[in-house]
Amino acid sequence: MAVWVGFIALYGIAVETGVVMVIYLHEALDKKLLNGPCTEQDIYDAAFEGTVLRLRPKLMTVAVALLGLIPIMWSTGTGADVMKPIAAPMIGGMISSAIHVLIMTPVIFVLMKTRDLKRGRLLHSGMKH
Repeated sequence: MAVWVGFIALYGIAVETGVVMVIYLHEALDKKLLNGPCTEQDIYDAAFEGTVLRLRPKLMTVAVALLGLIPIMWSTGTGADVMKPIAAPMIGGMISSAIHVLIMTPVIFVLMKTRDLKRGRLLHSGMKH
């Protein structure tokens, strides 16, 4: 049961940072769309710009979480037997979440927006700046 609590906490952090990444990607693309018709290169540039803006905050989120969880894995005192199964999936999951949010999310974003561009459906996201 404790492992599932760790997974639930991990999913919350991963989804939150993923959603914020997508918002940054959309904002960067929206800036490109304001300048007129968008090209495939504009989509790549927007994905790069949005990802670069989120790089440091995401790495800081991962670093702080890991710095808080690693001492739990070394603990031997009262409650360590309960806390270790909670911390274990979060440690591995934070690392894989960073890889996914910083690499896979922009790649998927580019693929989706390139497909929309080719179909003539690439529109402003409608988010407020």
